[in-house]
Amino acid sequence: MANLELIKSRLKEAIQQSGISQTKLAEMLSVSQSCVAHYVKGDILPRIDKFAYLCEILEVDPAYLLGLED
Repeated sequence: MANLELIKSRLKEAIQQSGISQTKLAEMLSVSQSCVAHYVKGDILPRIDKFAYLCEILEVDPAYLLGLED
């Protein structure tokens, strides 16, 4: 079962390790930069469609981010 804190932590880590600026990432996802900042802080999680595209952009397995795989 997915753990919300683990998802937030892994998402934050993946964004930070990507080397893509929050501004660029926001542009790619068609969201505001403040929205991406909230993803990084773990305040909110992206909608499922944004999550799928974010995984593609970050080149990370969705199962890993969801805590289903190590």
